[in-house]
Amino acid sequence: MGLPSLNDLIAAIATPPGKGAIGIVRVSGAGALELVSRLWAGTNPTRLAGGRFTYGKICDPSTQEILDEALLLVFRKPHSYTGQDSAELHTHGSPAVLRKVLQTLFELGARPAQPGEFTLRAYLNGKMDLAQAESVLSLVESESDAARRQALRGLSAGLSEKIQHLSEPLFNLLAHIQAWLDYPEEGVEAAAIRATLEPVLQEIQHLLATAPAGRIAHKGARIALVGAPNAGKSSLLNALLGYERAIVTPIPGTTRDYLEAPLEIAGVPIVAIDTAGVRETTDLVEKSGVERALQIAQEADLVLYLADQSQPTSPPPALPWARTLRVATKADLPPAWQDETFAAVSSQTGLGLQELRQQIHTRLLGQAPEGEIWISNERHVEALRRAEAHLQEALQAPEDLAGVSIESALDALAEILGLDVSEEVVDRVFRNFCVGK
Repeated sequence: MGLPSLNDLIAAIATPPGKGAIGIVRVSGAGALELVSRLWAGTNPTRLAGGRFTYGKICDPSTQEILDEALLLVFRKPHSYTGQDSAELHTHGSPAVLRKVLQTLFELGARPAQPGEFTLRAYLNGKMDLAQAESVLSLVESESDAARRQALRGLSAGLSEKIQHLSEPLFNLLAHIQAWLDYPEEGVEAAAIRATLEPVLQEIQHLLATAPAGRIAHKGARIALVGAPNAGKSSLLNALLGYERAIVTPIPGTTRDYLEAPLEIAGVPIVAIDTAGVRETTDLVEKSGVERALQIAQEADLVLYLADQSQPTSPPPALPWARTLRVATKADLPPAWQDETFAAVSSQTGLGLQELRQQIHTRLLGQAPEGEIWISNERHVEALRRAEAHLQEALQAPEDLAGVSIESALDALAEILGLDVSEEVVDRVFRNFCVGK
């Protein structure tokens, strides 16, 4: 589909559906303030300075019926969110009030805003690049502190500045190569190409290495608790949650199916999954639970393999050990074995729980420095991978052909910022937004 016209007057409810203390109706476009003045009984919006609130009444101009008492906030171009004259009507949060105000605006000439159209106008009017626009969506959707921080860094142009930093030496090198092609006697050494490309390639690879942590910070992680019957899986789940979610008994095999519970560890949203005890069994129901437990472990972002430290060890099941954290449970009891590769915890006394939480956080997110940009958007990952591949091609290519691959790498980086991208890409980004943003 084509992009909507920037000249249309658009309006939408900007607050979530349902009742609330306050509701907001947003208007933007050429003539937005004149439009609002037709239903506003109070200081004329066209006379208000940008960023100023005023109190008044919203009236239906055809009947003079008062629709609500409200606050009006005016934004003047080019300093508004969209880069256009805009206004927000802050009404009482009644769905009936909001619908009536919006319908009146439509009757006066506005049209319904498409999903993300306010932010789309901000992008098209140069108020932000495409990576920043995507960070707006990430911020709106963030459900954890880690996701909020990463989205805010992107919105504040942290990623954009990083991409520009990577692009600058490539532009300079490409200009040097093109000058050499035009003036062969000037020459360009292969070593100079390598000295420029290798640091950029390393930085791109470092960004790509943050993608798993970025995905987890944005979407959360699934952690599977796996171990033999009576290894303390349900007790540990309850201890991590801080309340009793799973049934705990001294009878092995109490958990026959899996149980999911949400929690947050160091700002990361997590779904912890208590699984059936893994052991050899002829019971068809229990066997099905064991198979499901092992399948869940294979699909989880992190596996906690629990072993009862107060009992002799048994052979562990087949697990994805590269993403498995070993946990020795019941550390408050006399130990039957010790292994430094296991994190010792007691769900009864709380011993080792804080350390376990920290280990979970480290295994999921690594040791990323505070303030580092993580890549959480699949579109960005794909573009960075293409840039990486093109730079590797440039390192292997003859001097006279390296410029082609460098130019392709620059094109891939530019796509992240939304430079010279197709309407299809832009539409794909903004169709995921909510109406009113």
